[in-house]
Amino acid sequence: MMLRLAHAAFALATTLTVTLAAPLRAEIAIQEVTSPGGIKAWLVEDHNIPFMALEIRFRGGTSLDQPGKRGAVNLMTATLEEGAGDLDAQGFAAARDGLAAQIGFGADADEVAVSVQALSENRAEAMDLVRLALTAPRFDAEAVERVKGQVLAGLRADAQDPSAIAARLEAARQYGDHPYGSGGDGTIDSVTALTRDDLVAAWQGVLARDRVYVAAAGDITGEELGLLLDKLLSGLPETGWPMPAPAQLNDAGGVHVEPFPGPQSVVLFGHGGIAFGDPDFFAANILNEILGGGRFSARLMSEVRDKRGLTYGIVTGLAARDLSAEWVGQFQASNDKVAEAIMVIRAEWARLAAGDVTEEDLAAAKTYITGSYPLRFDGNGPIASILVGMQMLGLPSDYPRTRNDKVNAVTLDDLKRVAARLLKPDNLFFTVVGEPAGLASTE
Repeated sequence: MMLRLAHAAFALATTLTVTLAAPLRAEIAIQEVTSPGGIKAWLVEDHNIPFMALEIRFRGGTSLDQPGKRGAVNLMTATLEEGAGDLDAQGFAAARDGLAAQIGFGADADEVAVSVQALSENRAEAMDLVRLALTAPRFDAEAVERVKGQVLAGLRADAQDPSAIAARLEAARQYGDHPYGSGGDGTIDSVTALTRDDLVAAWQGVLARDRVYVAAAGDITGEELGLLLDKLLSGLPETGWPMPAPAQLNDAGGVHVEPFPGPQSVVLFGHGGIAFGDPDFFAANILNEILGGGRFSARLMSEVRDKRGLTYGIVTGLAARDLSAEWVGQFQASNDKVAEAIMVIRAEWARLAAGDVTEEDLAAAKTYITGSYPLRFDGNGPIASILVGMQMLGLPSDYPRTRNDKVNAVTLDDLKRVAARLLKPDNLFFTVVGEPAGLASTE
């Protein structure tokens, strides 16, 4: 899915031990831990299974790429597990597999993520491997070239993928020269030119303690977690590269058609959105659920798919990023149906903006949003990920006990006010990759 939807931000709940039928008010306790060395973390302690999940996030992600070095943070992150300390790539993989541990590294526009899952009996050895990867990566020439080749293969495939083409065009139009305006994987030219020195610089500039967030869930105490974190992270630099400036969104409406042969077109659409911390975010999330959220009864699914048969599916979401916010959507349709689908989307956008929403709409959306909340918590890994996400959003540790109350507090008047504030049908921009009949670029 190309959209970073509101559902991701709303996947912030908390119940590990309750059943799905139990009240959402959590029975688990989130501990706020501070290590002896001053590293802060959140913990859900559960000793029923001898297993722990640890999630570490470094804010900034691929948006921290330096000028002329696009793709360096992504390539650096992908190479962290390709050898560290006295272990080459094969030695690192063998040590990890011998411990039955899962260690993963990833990067997106806003963060570098480290995910670790290990049995309690192997926890110390697994964390030693993670510490080596974070503090003593090798960046061996063979490993760098191999991973670079994998990235380049992905970029070449993206150049022939209409969905990837649409995402690239939309980002460039929205954000221009800002890091959000280009893919964090880089380009074929920029990645080809990257050197080992570029990866070392990215490692030193991104993996720093002034931007780290940590959460754990499972078989570990707060005291044990604090000691573990000091050993794991104390070798990192205290500060890293400056964070990028907020992104300025090009919010003008229109259509761009990018020719691409085939029977169908890929369409991305949207305009400016709302930050997660905005007091109206909960109302906006309910509006999105009514308009194009996860239910087949959402209006766009009903009007575009069910009534007219213009697409197999359509979805919208609130993309609340660190440096910008958008209200976005996507669908695919036969070339002869794209123009009509766009017309219907605009009409439904305008209808909701004008306040055409009922108490029944509100009640159904609330039921779905609050009822699906516990489904996100199916193990220590998801819980640790949710806890670290809560911290990055600036939420308090008691948020899980109040979240559904905030949803339920939204009134019909709130919906109508926020719809008038946020939904701007004239600002909708459609990026179309394909050969749509009767549709031309307006730029």
